[in-house]
Amino acid sequence: MDGMAFAYWGPSPYQELMQKEKLRRKTSPEALDPTSNFIERTVSIDSAKSGASEGFILPRHGTMESSSIRRANTTGSSSSSSSQSEAGHRDLLNQPYELRHGRRYLRELPYPLPVDLPEIQRQNLRTLLSCRVLGRPVCSPHAAKDIPEKVLEVGCGSAYWSAACHDYYASLGHTDIHFTGLDVAPLAPNLGKQGVNWTFVQHDLRRMPLPFDDEEFDLIMLKDLSLVLPIGAPFQHFLDESIRLLRVGGTLEIWESDHVMRSLMPHPPPMSKNVFDQRIADQTATFLIAPGTPFAPAQNKFFQRANAWITDALDARKLPPTPCARIAQVLYQEPESLGDVGMKRVAIPLGELRWERDSHKHTRSNSELDALSGNKGKAKLGDGALTQDQLALRQTALLTVLQMIESLEPLLKEVSGKDSVEWSHWWAMMMADLLDPSDSSKAASTGEVLEVGAWWATKLAAE
Repeated sequence: MDGMAFAYWGPSPYQELMQKEKLRRKTSPEALDPTSNFIERTVSIDSAKSGASEGFILPRHGTMESSSIRRANTTGSSSSSSSQSEAGHRDLLNQPYELRHGRRYLRELPYPLPVDLPEIQRQNLRTLLSCRVLGRPVCSPHAAKDIPEKVLEVGCGSAYWSAACHDYYASLGHTDIHFTGLDVAPLAPNLGKQGVNWTFVQHDLRRMPLPFDDEEFDLIMLKDLSLVLPIGAPFQHFLDESIRLLRVGGTLEIWESDHVMRSLMPHPPPMSKNVFDQRIADQTATFLIAPGTPFAPAQNKFFQRANAWITDALDARKLPPTPCARIAQVLYQEPESLGDVGMKRVAIPLGELRWERDSHKHTRSNSELDALSGNKGKAKLGDGALTQDQLALRQTALLTVLQMIESLEPLLKEVSGKDSVEWSHWWAMMMADLLDPSDSSKAASTGEVLEVGAWWATKLAAE
């Protein structure tokens, strides 16, 4: 992507990456500007049809070739209730937004986050952060060897991940991969103008089946859907549908991050057997999460309050506050359909940890890594102190956490019982406590971390 830079490209400083990303948003003709067509537009049926050649498709049930879709249409298309449902779906796609609490939200959908410029930028920043700490935009080893021809990003939003994935594969010499984005909100730009073989399909994810043929895709990414589909029966139904769309031998990958914070306890992080994962962890001063990694409840009083409110608000909507703890078991429940299940979970501290200052066990020396890989020892990666890039990465993680709380403000005010004045006072106190540069003993030094993860599996042939 012109003007885009991602951390997995090479040793570019993280702050420089962020500056380049800010510059891209300012200079790109398709930047996420509130006045640009693809962020604020209302898409009509006719305009969507005429725009299909530019990578935009508004699916029409009954025109797809999938046998399951044809079956769905023939089992009640003549009923008035089906017609009303179809008309309601068309109306939602035609007018997906409404204004609430001074921000733009999806209309008639339970999705709790706004879909305006600040929230889209937060999600882009979280995607960039995840690509950095996970090492690349596709974590499945199978997808790195078996290069996909067709990729689907479900709930694509601004299509930031699709752009990153395209750039990753292009850097490996694979430039002919076709990417498809699916979302109810037409937020994605036309990536075709930036060299991506791209199609956007507007569709409500709650409506099954999805408008694609059986086994149409080689790689399917489900990213940040925990606030869209509850973990449980709805997610299981959606997972089954995703498996239908995936070819045998194809890769299903899921990325998520927890919505509440935990504190990482002092411990010597075990050396990972995966040299690549360990190098990324040491370069970014993050922690690979293993089954024995010690955690405690959040220690900071403001995070404690925010955690309680977020948990209550999401529980009331049957949404998981800690999706990272549940995804693996969902994949393992599909032994007949999915195999080669793997995962990678990372804890990103939200500041310099107190116990790091004493022990500096968050870094590894190259000699340790070389001993694992069979190479000769070299100079140390660092002297124990965090680099500016590592600190910037942690500050970025903290920023996305605070922006998440801000985006959930209407729900949190409701469950906390605070009025606007009380909320503003609490918010100001929290910001002063977490972002006060004059007092390094405050904030995330109590151990709070942002937990992100990737899970993947390969579709098995039917027996």
